[in-house]
Amino acid sequence: MEYNTAEKKLALPEYGRNIQNMVDYCVTIKERQERKRCADTIINIMGNMFPHLRDVNDFKHILWDHLAIMADFKLDIDYPYEIVKKEDLHSKPPKVAYSNSRIRYRHYGKTLEQMVTKAIELEDGEERNQLVRLLANQMKKSFLTWNKESVDDEKIFKDLHELSKGKIALSTEDYKLAESRDLLARTNTNTNRKNHSRKGR
Repeated sequence: MEYNTAEKKLALPEYGRNIQNMVDYCVTIKERQERKRCADTIINIMGNMFPHLRDVNDFKHILWDHLAIMADFKLDIDYPYEIVKKEDLHSKPPKVAYSNSRIRYRHYGKTLEQMVTKAIELEDGEERNQLVRLLANQMKKSFLTWNKESVDDEKIFKDLHELSKGKIALSTEDYKLAESRDLLARTNTNTNRKNHSRKGR
């Protein structure tokens, strides 16, 4: 009796030993047209093994790629698709570049810092003033989300002044931000809505 452990390792174990044997036989067929007919038959059998995946995009293309892999790219036929290259199977994807820039205040986040930079670039006017108000209120909301306690507007204005490198200067005499309790109430309401939506799925 022969055990599977004594046989060659399967390239794609999910298809099993019988399919691998069919592929190995297909490679040995001398007549090209007959080889292609054999390959088509194997592809149909492989597809029938996973009927639930037939609606997946490029399902047939994936099967032909798998056939080529199981044949160790030695199956000489006219493939209906451009199959994966052998050298690409084990190639590592390029490294993703991560930003190493320092976030001055983590509770405000990087996106808000970028928005502050955009606000600085705007010309003086109503659009800039409106954006600055929105940013200041968002900073206060973020601060409260992290710290769960009240915060003076003066603290927010001071942080905004620092983030803008002194180019945005607000004072409590000219600007009044939303009340802490109102911001916290909105945050709790949004959180409850999200939780309720998840439970309803």
